[in-house]
Amino acid sequence: MSLIELTSTLKDLNCRSNFNIQNVTEYMLPDSKEAFYVHQQSQRTRLMIRPAFEIFSAELSLIDGVHSEYDYFHNNQMTRFPKRQNKGVEPVHYGLAFTFDDVMALTAFIDKLSAIVKG
Repeated sequence: MSLIELTSTLKDLNCRSNFNIQNVTEYMLPDSKEAFYVHQQSQRTRLMIRPAFEIFSAELSLIDGVHSEYDYFHNNQMTRFPKRQNKGVEPVHYGLAFTFDDVMALTAFIDKLSAIVKG
């Protein structure tokens, strides 16, 4: 899924964009203060959620067209996420990364994540 498709779909789903620094954009779920991030590097676009949602990772990955990455994704621009020690000297913000095959997969993912956040 391209960055243009992903950002257009997030806008259609009423996800608010807060800022873009380098190749990271912060978004908020609709009707929520739950932040998530989109990272674009080369032709790869990832969406990151807080590590607290790790207990739901398998459930989110069961959605057709949704793929979770094996390891945590680290980036200093994800300022609303907790930090942990990675490869560097200083702890770095981290989260769970997901990729999507198509618009339907992303839509189902955002709907499921919103339902989880709302309880």
